[in-house]
Amino acid sequence: MSADGDWHMVLVDGAPRIGVQLAPDHTPPQWPDGPSKQQVHLDRWVEDFAEAHEEVMALVATVPKAAAGGTSGDDFQVYADPAEHLCCVVIRRRRSASRGGPRPSDGG
Repeated sequence: MSADGDWHMVLVDGAPRIGVQLAPDHTPPQWPDGPSKQQVHLDRWVEDFAEAHEEVMALVATVPKAAAGGTSGDDFQVYADPAEHLCCVVIRRRRSASRGGPRPSDGG
């Protein structure tokens, strides 16, 4: 991770892969169908959901949509940071040949 003023970059082998910039006039989205839409949304696949949940909640997150609790296929839980930026933690229950696995099916 690298930070430079309003920019934060995720680096892989020293090269930038994801960059985000401070948005001072940010209007929080009203998920999932409100008039203020999300500007970016990240999904993160994990093997250990309980551990990932604890880490995300330690960052002062809230949970606008809890995981469905199914036992087959991937499941996901939507989190919001204090500025209400959204992201999902996806519980991997099966492997996929596609890169990163299947996407959550209902907007996660």
